[in-house]
Amino acid sequence: MLLRDVEPGDVDAYVRMRCDPAMMGDLGGPLPREGMEAKVQRDVQGAAAGTDWIKMIVPDKAEPTAVAGTVTLWSHDNDAERISEIGWMVLPEFQGRGLGKQGVRTLLDLARDDGRWGLIHAFPATTNAPSNGICRSLGFRSLGEQDVTFAGRVLRTNHWTIDPRMDLR
Repeated sequence: MLLRDVEPGDVDAYVRMRCDPAMMGDLGGPLPREGMEAKVQRDVQGAAAGTDWIKMIVPDKAEPTAVAGTVTLWSHDNDAERISEIGWMVLPEFQGRGLGKQGVRTLLDLARDDGRWGLIHAFPATTNAPSNGICRSLGFRSLGEQDVTFAGRVLRTNHWTIDPRMDLR
């Protein structure tokens, strides 16, 4: 497994992850297909600038265009506070192989070594047992449930935090 920056050619992977009812079931339902090219372009720009870490999970180093999912780390304002947030998605045919956990752990290791991200938050839906399991197994601390707005939708989530400089197991 390796992580690589998002590229312009990753539109199909974005569509498969973000426009699919099953993939987006815990995130309020699928996003519209239109606008995915623009989303990828914004993400490519953010990754190139280094302001956001938008990584594609590649299961086999020998095939860098075969994508299993994504893991992302970015900063944003949350209730008048600047926070760092991590999120991930793994396509159905790659689920259950540990790639999500491995991708999250790899990105947290990079964040620890980089030092600028500080405390990192994750907000998986309360109904997303695999993502909550990743948080639990990697040493995130639970802060309880919280409503979060994603793509104009209010979602019930579990709020997890980890300080990669101190908490990685």
